[in-house]
Amino acid sequence: MHGRKITGGKYKTFRKRKKFEIRGKERKVKLRDTKKKEKRGLGGEIRTVLLSENFANVFNPQTKKCKKVKILNVIETISDRFLARQNILVKSAIIETELGKAKITNRPSQEGDIKAVLIKEK
Repeated sequence: MHGRKITGGKYKTFRKRKKFEIRGKERKVKLRDTKKKEKRGLGGEIRTVLLSENFANVFNPQTKKCKKVKILNVIETISDRFLARQNILVKSAIIETELGKAKITNRPSQEGDIKAVLIKEK
């Protein structure tokens, strides 16, 4: 806690942060050729982290089938419009694929692939 007590005394930190309490680097998944990295997690767990990708596993709700297709462009990102301009892939971003428009349903920066669901055109 920063600042001071009501009496004017200073708050003192009693210890430093432990390794699991320190935040990791922010990873932004770009629309480029596939690039992955393996990262060690807590308890020796190995995670596959995505750095860039140009393919997505797109689920079609009408046929109930999943297909790996190429991502052409990032159309819209609800969380931040500047991410769409830089072609950064995040959860709930709307992407243009070979099958049509799709919405990303997972968090690509923390998983080793991109999962998306086709959106019905109005």
